[in-house]
Amino acid sequence: MVESDDSVSTWSCNQVAQWLQEEGFGEYVELLCTQHRLDGLSLLALTEADLRGPPLSLTVLGDIKRLTVVLRRLQRQNQPQLEELGLWPPDPPPAGFSLCAAKSAWSCGAADRRRLNRGDHLCNGTELRLRSSDGSGSVPLCHTHSNRRCQPPLAGRLDPEVWKTVISSVYVFLVCGFTSFVMVIVHERVPDMRTYPPLPDIFLDSVPRIPWAFAIAEACGLILCYMFLLILLLHKHRSILFRRLCSLMGTVFLLRCCTMFVTSLSVPGQHLKCASKTYGDSWGKFQRALAIWSGFGMTLTGVQTCGDYMFSGHTVVITMLNFFVTEYTPRNWNLIHTISWVLNLFGIFFILAAHEHYSIDVFIAFYITTRLFLYYHTLANTRAYQHSRRARIWFPMFSFFECNVNGPVPNQYHWPFNKPAFMKTLIG
Repeated sequence: MVESDDSVSTWSCNQVAQWLQEEGFGEYVELLCTQHRLDGLSLLALTEADLRGPPLSLTVLGDIKRLTVVLRRLQRQNQPQLEELGLWPPDPPPAGFSLCAAKSAWSCGAADRRRLNRGDHLCNGTELRLRSSDGSGSVPLCHTHSNRRCQPPLAGRLDPEVWKTVISSVYVFLVCGFTSFVMVIVHERVPDMRTYPPLPDIFLDSVPRIPWAFAIAEACGLILCYMFLLILLLHKHRSILFRRLCSLMGTVFLLRCCTMFVTSLSVPGQHLKCASKTYGDSWGKFQRALAIWSGFGMTLTGVQTCGDYMFSGHTVVITMLNFFVTEYTPRNWNLIHTISWVLNLFGIFFILAAHEHYSIDVFIAFYITTRLFLYYHTLANTRAYQHSRRARIWFPMFSFFECNVNGPVPNQYHWPFNKPAFMKTLIG
């Protein structure tokens, strides 16, 4: 037994290890006491967030909760020491949580699924409750949003929600089809090159055209696509990744439909044989849109388009894939990140070197894509949208797709198939 009259703050690592053994957490002695040199003082400062996050990153929910309970009990027993150290009271719960009892212990009432006293507060699933120390009863603990819905806290929950991924896939599929049809309409409105010559552009005027550059730019995009597909195959949370890609890609291309339809720029180079085309009836337009759609709008598949200059769709795809590759691989994979960025930057350069787009097209495409990616992930990782009615109004699709993704998505990998066995052993 650990000496009860010893001050916990003076415990050594060995005494902490003994305490963990007595409480039934012997399997974590190596991690906590040997690897991370947890002594009595650091034990008193340990929180559930420390257990969940790196460098500890415990993954067994039951162990996390049981260890949190005994830690809180130990902290209550040593409240004077914590007050001297400035560690009492403990950190407040996240915004939106309401604690209704002091000196409480945690309990879960799985069978206590019910509506609260008023109909506008609803706790779904297992209700997390605070049980008073005097045994007089318990009060519900819920996460209340500004829409007055009450949901249980779901820290660390990362449900795949495949049905939402299917919806996002349908969304980007329809947006791509709509984009193809808009490109057909835009081609019919291409300004006559004799009346509207190419606009002045510092880069295009300074760098001679490279005929094969656009094919190289598309090759860079294909390599990035294969890299992302490999990451998607091996990532543990592939459903969330693919849903986010479809959501972002669909939104950016929907915006692109508006910009290229509203403003028709003159052709950026004399080498482009672009003239206003009339496809006749609606069936002819549909067939042309289907050809663009099935060819992914790429010259490598034989698709030639004109008029879709504001802004560059190729830059959007290359940049978005680069950001997904670098975001969803570990930070120490420097080689992969370098290759991804080199492909992104070289792809942009070759788009301009081919004189297929104005410089402003590429710049705006890069800016919009990167900003939207960063805004999306910042909102998703901080869950700030939950407490902002404005965010839910302006980003309803985002709120729908991300409502059950709590916090950053960890970069964890595993082999999704049973065979070959060595891959399962190698990756996990």
